[in-house]
Amino acid sequence: MASKPSTRRAKSQRARPKSSREKVRTYRKRMKAKGMRLVQLWVPDTRTAEFAKEARRQSLLANRSSHAAEDQAWVDAMADRTAN
Repeated sequence: MASKPSTRRAKSQRARPKSSREKVRTYRKRMKAKGMRLVQLWVPDTRTAEFAKEARRQSLLANRSSHAAEDQAWVDAMADRTAN
């Protein structure tokens, strides 16, 4: 009976671990092959005091608008639609 060749590599022939860069590259290739594309976005950091201050400023302006009641009615109608 013939013996099977060993599939184990000698210590000197072991593959080195992939670097983070190589892992990301292969992951991106896989995703692209699946028809996906990478999209990166910068969005406002809603955790900052500056964001809260600006949001408040804009909401006060919107409340003073001559269209405030109409705008609020629309928001309420949309909220009712998504609640169900």
